[in-house]
Amino acid sequence: MKTSFLILSLLFGGVLHNYAQTGISVSPPRVYFELRPGQTGTEKVSVSNTSKNTILDLSVSLADWNYDENGNNIISPADSLPNSFTKWVTIREGSYFSLKPGETRDLTVNVSIPASADLKFSAYTALLFITQMNPVDDVNAKGSQIKVSVRSGIKLYYRPMGLSKVKKLEITDLKFDSEKSSLTLNFRSQGNVWTDGVIYTDLLNTGTGKSFKIEETPFLTLPGDKRVIHIPLPKDLPKGNYTATIMMDFGSDSEMEAAELKFTYE
Repeated sequence: MKTSFLILSLLFGGVLHNYAQTGISVSPPRVYFELRPGQTGTEKVSVSNTSKNTILDLSVSLADWNYDENGNNIISPADSLPNSFTKWVTIREGSYFSLKPGETRDLTVNVSIPASADLKFSAYTALLFITQMNPVDDVNAKGSQIKVSVRSGIKLYYRPMGLSKVKKLEITDLKFDSEKSSLTLNFRSQGNVWTDGVIYTDLLNTGTGKSFKIEETPFLTLPGDKRVIHIPLPKDLPKGNYTATIMMDFGSDSEMEAAELKFTYE
């Protein structure tokens, strides 16, 4: 028996193609505002229908978001998080619009900070959703009838103007997980701005003197975030005694965060 159900695909920024019939592109994936109380800021977001034949009926909505300790996006209802600023966000063009195949439309994102706003945080966040309202019919690999819809999220970020920008990360722990053949890095963001960067990992076999580089690991954090990152070891890593060196480059002009760990790989 063939069944029918809805597949809703979500992407934060970029281009989302779902099957052959429907697709959406949004740009940029992140939008930043820096304003004082009483000020209004405006930014443009481009939404494109990358489908060849499907007209997209789209809705615009707002939500809250933050990260879990593994860096995954956690979505919450609008204005439910303490550092949400969804209540100050409006979309000039309204909540609904349609795009023909290949058509692009700009949305105007307005952020108005009340003059009386009590700004308790150094960073505020919100999420702008673009959601397809007219799912299209398709068939999956098992022959089941499905309806496919797409949804894309754009992260909005606001910080009060006048604050000095401090990027600061602290590594709190580095361990070797023998069962998973990986390194486990714990760190926290002690700055007051959105901080992104790259983790560089080098391994030195202390017995042979041979070194191994592990693929770079990107990360994104919000102020106050605590993060756990698992860094897999190379599958063909020889057995032996190693020194692992971790370097975190997060765009600070004055410092990088580093840690070292000695372990035995058996």
